[in-house]
Amino acid sequence: MEMFSSPEFWLAVGQIIMIDILLGGDNAVVIALACRKLPPEQRRLGILWGTVGAIALRVVLIFFALTLLKLPFLKLVGGLLLLWIGVKLMLPEGDDEHAGIQASAKLWAAVRTVIVADFVMSLDNVIAIAGAAEGAGGGHQMPLVIFGLLVSVPIIVWGSQLVIKLMDRFPVVIVLGAMLLGWIAGTMMVGDQALAAWVPAGAKPGAVAPLLYYGCGVLGALTVLVLGKALAARAAKA
Repeated sequence: MEMFSSPEFWLAVGQIIMIDILLGGDNAVVIALACRKLPPEQRRLGILWGTVGAIALRVVLIFFALTLLKLPFLKLVGGLLLLWIGVKLMLPEGDDEHAGIQASAKLWAAVRTVIVADFVMSLDNVIAIAGAAEGAGGGHQMPLVIFGLLVSVPIIVWGSQLVIKLMDRFPVVIVLGAMLLGWIAGTMMVGDQALAAWVPAGAKPGAVAPLLYYGCGVLGALTVLVLGKALAARAAKA
C-alpha cells in the first residue's frame, strides 16, 4: 500500500487518465456507432460491457508492452511512435475514419464490435500508458495500469462527450495533451537499455539522472509542439 503515498504513483495515474481521455475519443465514437441500433433498454448494457471488455483487453496488451519495453531499442521505437501520435493529435482529422464500424441490433454482436475495434485502435493507448507506468518505477507498473484504467472507465463512458466538447471549445487542451505524449516519449527513450552505457545514472538503480530525465521530457514535449504546429499550418494551407 506504500505505492499510494508515492507522488510518482499519482502523477502516473493522472497521466494515464489524461492519455485515456485524449486518445479515448475514438472509443466513444466506436461505442456510439456500434450500439446505435440496439433497443434503448439494451444500449446502456452494450456501452457498459463493450467498455469493460475493451479495458480488460487493454490490460493484457499493456502487460506484454511493459515486458517488451525492457528489451533494448524498444523504448526508442515506442518513444518515436509516441512522438508521432502526439504530432498527429494536433492535425485535422478526416471525416471517414470510422466508416467501417458496423452497427448491430443484437447486444453481444455490438459488444464484440466494440472490443474488436478497440483492439485494432489500441496501439497508441497501449504504448502511451505503458510509457507513463514505466515512469513511475518502483515495481508497481501493473497495479498502476489497472488502477489508472479502472479510474478512467467512468470518465470514458460518461465524460467522453463532455471532454470532446471541451476540446472543441478550448483547443489548448489538445495541445497540452499532445505535449504530454511528447514528454512521456522523451523520458521513455532516454531510459532505453541500449543507451545505459552513455546515460548518466540517477540515485536509484536503473534510474536516469534527474536533470537529463526532465530535460528529455521537455525536449519531447517541445518537439511535438513545434512539429505539430508546423504540419497543422502546412495542412491548413493545402
